[in-house]
Amino acid sequence: MKTVAFVPIRLNSKRVVGKNLKNLGNKPLMCYVLETLAKVSGVDDVYVYCSSEDVIPYLPEGVKYLKRPEFLDSDETLGKEIYEEFTKTIDADVYILAHTTSPFLKIETFENALNKIKNEDFDSAFSAEKVQTFTWFGGKPLNYDLKEIPRTQTIEPIYVETSAFFMFKKDVWKVHKQRIGFNPYIALVDKIEGVDIDWPEDFEFAEKILESYKVNLK
Repeated sequence: MKTVAFVPIRLNSKRVVGKNLKNLGNKPLMCYVLETLAKVSGVDDVYVYCSSEDVIPYLPEGVKYLKRPEFLDSDETLGKEIYEEFTKTIDADVYILAHTTSPFLKIETFENALNKIKNEDFDSAFSAEKVQTFTWFGGKPLNYDLKEIPRTQTIEPIYVETSAFFMFKKDVWKVHKQRIGFNPYIALVDKIEGVDIDWPEDFEFAEKILESYKVNLK
């Protein structure tokens, strides 16, 4: 199965200005997930999908650049519009959509999810965190009965999507326009892998992680 990973990037981000080219540790934020994807076994091509060629000098070895239409840089652009444009241009059997805002993803996390799609009956996969505690939705308990309070060890877990990555077979998108199919594999990530940099304080937190956990900065 031809497998293509793509990382949509725009340089006019609002919440963390210039975050994709901003240094986290000693290299731009965008380099983390790109370097990881370039090392994932079973991935044929890795693309940065960006309207600006300013990213090209920063691309890790083996990562390709594909220019995307500038109309996709609007604040009103939906993710599905970006996926549609990319998949119309680049053909693959399996697509991996990943984001620069999750810099601490592990190679083995990608490989395990990809192997599930290629070798088992899963049509897609997505990264998620497991939350096993008392949760509410719409003003009501979501996973427990107020009259029967369980121990946290036995409470029904909730799985929360992270924005780290989505993997899907071609038809999941081409036919159904979904990034998660009908039999998805849930790829659990830990708290560090699940870090999502959307706000300035998230960037500061990621810097603290690098310092505390001595993440390899090479």
